[in-house]
Amino acid sequence: MNTPNQETPTPRFTSTHKRKKRPDGTLSTCYEWLGSFITALLCVIVLFTFVFRVVRVSGPSMMPTLSDNDTLIISDMFYKPTTGDIVVLQVPSYKDGLPLIKRVIATEGQHVKIDFDKWTVTVDGKVLNESYLYFQSQSMDRYDCPEEFTVKEGCVFLMGDNRNNSSDSRNSLIGQVDARYIMGKVIFRLFSTAPFGTDTNPLLTPFTK
Repeated sequence: MNTPNQETPTPRFTSTHKRKKRPDGTLSTCYEWLGSFITALLCVIVLFTFVFRVVRVSGPSMMPTLSDNDTLIISDMFYKPTTGDIVVLQVPSYKDGLPLIKRVIATEGQHVKIDFDKWTVTVDGKVLNESYLYFQSQSMDRYDCPEEFTVKEGCVFLMGDNRNNSSDSRNSLIGQVDARYIMGKVIFRLFSTAPFGTDTNPLLTPFTK
């Protein structure tokens, strides 16, 4: 009896290794966004630790330029005081180093003459254009400041824009301030309590003199 030929089936091998799934597109995008966010956050932390500081205005001494509770960003990187700058400073002998916000009127070696009746300040023979002042009809407060003087070496002479409501270099308790006591120059205003859309409230814009 003849036995019919039987084809031997070719064995099929099934791989025991599962194919790796590609990351889901949405999940991958989330990872990318998370990575970018963490990088940006670290950059902000570094900047606000070593380059910038956030300060808040307390009091009316810089009105109308700055209002009480305005939030500002300052920096002292490569800073050299210049007439017209608004700076934050600390005088150790005045109110235990309470931070003050004032405007630089003159720097070391400059000659200053103040007319307290006319509200004019002359620096090196040139009358300053102080359109930012909160002018009042009565004489400017003198405190114990002389009418004419020269700023000492390494120092600055500062005043608030609200001259009759400001403790500044006119007051001998503060006097001409050592430039090393300046914490930084105001470069940016984050938030203002002044009404929106006014010249005194340029929100999220670089601060100008």
